[in-house]
Amino acid sequence: MNAQSLSFLDLAVAGLLVLLNAGLSLWLQLGIARSMVVAGLRMVVQLLLVGLVLKTVFELGSPWLVGAVLAAMLASAAWETRSRQQRRFQGHWGYSLGAGTITLATVPVTALAVALLRPTPWFAPQFVVPMFGIVLGNAMSGISVSLNAFNTALVREQRAIEARLALGAPRQLALAGVRRDALKGGIIPLINQMSAAGIITLPGMMTGQVLAGMSPFEAAKYQVFVLFLLAGATAFGAAAAVLGASRRATDARHRLRLDRIAPGG
Repeated sequence: MNAQSLSFLDLAVAGLLVLLNAGLSLWLQLGIARSMVVAGLRMVVQLLLVGLVLKTVFELGSPWLVGAVLAAMLASAAWETRSRQQRRFQGHWGYSLGAGTITLATVPVTALAVALLRPTPWFAPQFVVPMFGIVLGNAMSGISVSLNAFNTALVREQRAIEARLALGAPRQLALAGVRRDALKGGIIPLINQMSAAGIITLPGMMTGQVLAGMSPFEAAKYQVFVLFLLAGATAFGAAAAVLGASRRATDARHRLRLDRIAPGG
């Protein structure tokens, strides 16, 4: 039996949970009540507007329109990656490094999904846009966490890194520990997600397909497929971002160039 459509009253009742959390924040003096309410309102407006836009995109079925939507999603993800960093590179690098690595991680993985699942037509917006969004969101999270951790650690461990460089260590070796920790920070959340899938939690895609009436076993196969894609995109994107940041944070003479990193958040 399929569930009934949600009414706005249903959404309002569920939204009371956010208000309760905001009240709890005020009581415990956490200082996040306003941010929680604003985030909830922003989520509602964004998702409802996206739902209306995608309804039009799905009805028209134009490959050019689908491409424009994907480009807008990429641009928004790159900007969000930049805004999440407490320490970011100055100039266009603060945006372009995230944009480039997100594109390199997301586009090939989504193309692989299209090649393997063969939707008809190949640019079917009902398939391409949601799949692209899932991969993009996870790649963005991994890249933004890794970049923020890397740049923050560079500033925090400046003296230790410069000491290694002064003793003759090449920049790859001097930055190895910082780079490794930053990559772990970006990839571990996805590893935890894969480890918990099925036993502890039912991932979102599988849950949605089961609620839509698909066989739980078939839904599980799709979820495994998607998690493999997310693992590849997240790890590849985070690695490309940190390697690119390593090159930008040093120069050809193997000097640490913190002047290229903005001083504040």
